[in-house]
Amino acid sequence: MYTTISGGVCAAQGFRAAGLHVGVKTHNQDKKDLALIVSDAPCVAAGVFTKNVVKAAPVLVTKKHLENGCVRAVIANSGNANACAPAGEENALRMCRAAASALGCRPEEVLVASTGVIGQTLKVDVIENGVPELAGLLERSGAASDAAAHAIMTTDTVKKEFAAEAVIGGKIVRIGGIAKGSGMIHPNMGTMLCFLTTDCAISRDMLGAALKEVVGMTFNRISVDGDTSTNDSCCILANGLAGNPEITEMDDRYVDFVMKLHEVCYTLARMMAKDGEGARHLITCTVRGAASEEQAEAISKSVISSTLMKAAVFGCDANWGRVLCAMGYSGEQFDPEKVEVAFASAAGEVLVCQNGRGVDFDEELAKKILSEDEVDIDIAIQEGGESCTCWGCDITYDYIKINGDYRT
Repeated sequence: MYTTISGGVCAAQGFRAAGLHVGVKTHNQDKKDLALIVSDAPCVAAGVFTKNVVKAAPVLVTKKHLENGCVRAVIANSGNANACAPAGEENALRMCRAAASALGCRPEEVLVASTGVIGQTLKVDVIENGVPELAGLLERSGAASDAAAHAIMTTDTVKKEFAAEAVIGGKIVRIGGIAKGSGMIHPNMGTMLCFLTTDCAISRDMLGAALKEVVGMTFNRISVDGDTSTNDSCCILANGLAGNPEITEMDDRYVDFVMKLHEVCYTLARMMAKDGEGARHLITCTVRGAASEEQAEAISKSVISSTLMKAAVFGCDANWGRVLCAMGYSGEQFDPEKVEVAFASAAGEVLVCQNGRGVDFDEELAKKILSEDEVDIDIAIQEGGESCTCWGCDITYDYIKINGDYRT
């Protein structure tokens, strides 16, 4: 069991954070654009990154720094992705050096991330000039986590943070995190940054295995618009200050840790899907009765990624044919004659398809159900006993407005 707690990325023992406007974002000086997360003790760390062939400089630098086996801090900016940009890797390294100088550690012990516009030179000088002040703001508090969470936001409309605790090995272990993500979100990561911290004592190998397992069940099961970014990064730092016996194998304590990490990442992933650019509805699609979890996942992802399905939800139109269409091009084999589809929300539930055929249903009730801000699409395929849930959002006129002039 776990308990939800406050504190976000600062909830775990020994972690401090800060966020500040330093001038990467020039159009709005009220918006923070640089975040710093620091552990008082050395950490083991792990990361999962974009599968896009085009990777931003911070991704390449962070992957190298994770090989060192010891991490103390994360520095991240918004407003510029530092991807496909002049002097990209050098500027990412300069960010690490600036943080290391202010914290008294080695640059190789600093992870770096960026998010924002692709292809423009990062104003690294304003970051270097702002780091000393940023480091002076570091503290362990909910306000500090809030500041860091806001500092990594781009088109996000709400901050994304969460923390929980559980007893592992007889000790209270805490894990918390902050994330950003609103557009360019698709399975295999999206335009997302996520920084997780824990005071659990766990080996580097087990931490990496846990993160990979959980990301596969959470962040890789959301889609906003079908685009996978150049900058996607999800990193976790563990400093061991909880004092539990170190987790070095996949025993019951490892399972407990994975369950707690899953709850944090699951919550953050749903926040991203719900805050999709211009979105008005969170869509939760569950496929039941599949022959395997992989089959259920592929079908569910196909449905939440369908532009036509997203448009139908935006219009509160119970166009279940679009669900079957998206299922059909998922690449998975199933018997359409056995498919059942229902729409549900806080307003009720309505069966719209049975045995692959339409059934009579109350259109007014269906419209009322789809008018809620959270909508479920429940699919049964009667192929086996496995299931999977994925999350997406509708597509609206505002999505076009946001992205039509994103760069300018």
